[in-house]
Amino acid sequence: MGNLTNLRVFTAYENGLGGEIPNNLGSVSELKVLNLHSNMLEGPIPKSIFAMGKLEEPSPKAIGNVSSLTYFEVANNHISGEIVSEFAQCSNLTLLNLASNGFTGAIPPEFGQLVNLQELILSGNSLFGDIPKSILGCKSLNKLDLSNNRFNGTVPNGICNMSRLQFLLLGQNSIKGEIPHEIGNCMKLLELQMGSNYLTGSIPPEIGHIRNLQIALNLSFNHLRGPLPPELGKLDKLVSLDVSNNQLSGTIPPSFKGMLSLIEVDFSNNLFSGPVPPFVPFQKSPNSSFFGNKGLCGEPLSLSCGNSYPSSRGNYHHKVSYRIILAVIGSGLAVFFSVTIVVLLFMLRERQEKAAKTAGIADDKINDQPAIIAGNVFVENLRQAIDLDAVVKATLKDSNKLSSGTFSMVYKATMPSGMVLMVRRLKSMDRTIIHHQNKMVRELERLSKLCHDNLVRPVGFVIYEDIVLLLHNYLPNGTLAQLLHESSKKSEYEPDWPTRLSIAIGAAEGLAFLHHVAIIHLDISSCNVLLDADFRPLVGEVEISKLLDPSRGTASISAVAGSFGYIPPEYAYTMQVTAPGNVYSYGVVLLEILTTRIPVDEDFGEGVDLVKWVHGAPARGETPEQILDARLSTVSFGWRREMLAALKVALLCTDSTPAKRPKMKKVVEMLQEIKQG
Repeated sequence: MGNLTNLRVFTAYENGLGGEIPNNLGSVSELKVLNLHSNMLEGPIPKSIFAMGKLEEPSPKAIGNVSSLTYFEVANNHISGEIVSEFAQCSNLTLLNLASNGFTGAIPPEFGQLVNLQELILSGNSLFGDIPKSILGCKSLNKLDLSNNRFNGTVPNGICNMSRLQFLLLGQNSIKGEIPHEIGNCMKLLELQMGSNYLTGSIPPEIGHIRNLQIALNLSFNHLRGPLPPELGKLDKLVSLDVSNNQLSGTIPPSFKGMLSLIEVDFSNNLFSGPVPPFVPFQKSPNSSFFGNKGLCGEPLSLSCGNSYPSSRGNYHHKVSYRIILAVIGSGLAVFFSVTIVVLLFMLRERQEKAAKTAGIADDKINDQPAIIAGNVFVENLRQAIDLDAVVKATLKDSNKLSSGTFSMVYKATMPSGMVLMVRRLKSMDRTIIHHQNKMVRELERLSKLCHDNLVRPVGFVIYEDIVLLLHNYLPNGTLAQLLHESSKKSEYEPDWPTRLSIAIGAAEGLAFLHHVAIIHLDISSCNVLLDADFRPLVGEVEISKLLDPSRGTASISAVAGSFGYIPPEYAYTMQVTAPGNVYSYGVVLLEILTTRIPVDEDFGEGVDLVKWVHGAPARGETPEQILDARLSTVSFGWRREMLAALKVALLCTDSTPAKRPKMKKVVEMLQEIKQG
């Protein structure tokens, strides 16, 4: 290999390569790309690689030189030896993934110098010793995965000095000592895995301070003692709680009813006693979640908690129960009659208001149209061309309606000047924004200045009565959904694969830019990917994420946002819109592009959407080729190869676990590699 002096790119990932990485690889002076992940390589990583002077960062699965390397990933091989300390010289390194190999020894203390490191993934090796305190110097770290090794030290007290830490995965080791109370300072943690270790002491109540904890809290298979801290009940976003196989005692705190997002729980094989709280997630859990606790009783264990009471006391409780039942029935009847009266009064009032509204509409027709409360055009050179009265008039005619989305209806408005606008009328659920009019105007002005070719930007707004209209430049080719699914459009133009790939990349770039400026979209769907005259995609409804509730921002909403078929599974219990959720919705759009199937189709079967249908193909005995739109995949081998590669990206995006989905920036890179390759 040393004679190949002009070799620039060497990719051999996901093959059956064996043996060692050649020691003279570093002599290939022009090599810029080296990709060896998912093979059967053995032996240590040659130190000569770190002498290579011209490696650049081409993808997250390439390795590079000391000065410019940002990603190093050789997971899923058989590489052995110790982890070399030379990695610490890679000052720009953001991802280091050496998982599932045969590395031994300790983590080099020099790793603390990697101030830009964001993900350190060393799981599935044979590493041992302490978790070095020097690693706390990695201030940018958001993921530390040391699981499934042989670490036998303690958890550093200052673990939360890494203030950006979101994933702390230390399970399946031999870590001893107590869980430090300082763990409560990891305020951004989404997942905490400490199961299958030798941890002792009690569970720190400070864990209840980590209000962002969402994916899992796993403390199982340790030697923890004492009661469950009631403070854990404050973890209202937590989905999975596992404290099984310890020596925990006492009752399950009633405060746990505050854990509104819980789906999976496991309290088995402890010393708990008393009744299982009548909390839905507990009652719906399998019996095995509570087995091995001799003192626990009640449902779902089917063990009565009253067997030990004297019979006289039992008779007393029966009498009390009858009185309670009679009181409840009496109260129920009173409430029923009260509600009936209120409903009748409400219906009478509604009928009167409807009659008044009908009369008002008639008056409006006589007096032309509703008066504009506020309005503005942000783009200076469009102010003369846009007539706000004409905008309002256009939205009063159903014949001008173009489409209807989750949050708005879209109209076509032709100005007296001849200019054509796309007008988005917010639905009634969003009308509360007029009470935040100043904030709304500031947000719209800011969004109008977002400079990206793949975003629909507002050019102005109008408010009349309690209606908000958002003005945009008109996009003549409608939406991606219309292009893919409407038969009338298909007869005019059937998009080929290169066009579809360009649309997929453009939409991904627009969404990646939104994430870069900290905007989370509320409704990614093919209906919100609009197409201009050249079929360039633009992501629409960007403003909704800022206007739905300006007092909150974009992080959370009171109801699940999104269109049916595009909503990530976790939204159902977290009620929180996230960047990984956007990635999932985009993955559904990409599957639409590849299959030309709608997200929800009766042909998939009951309870099966497009994502489940695609992910379930192997179980049905179908090949990936059978999933793709055959009208495209059979045109050429090149198209089929690119479509299969894009399908892999879509499968990553629609992973059921949010943490496993790639970031949108990475999605863009993967799709661009497909187009260029």
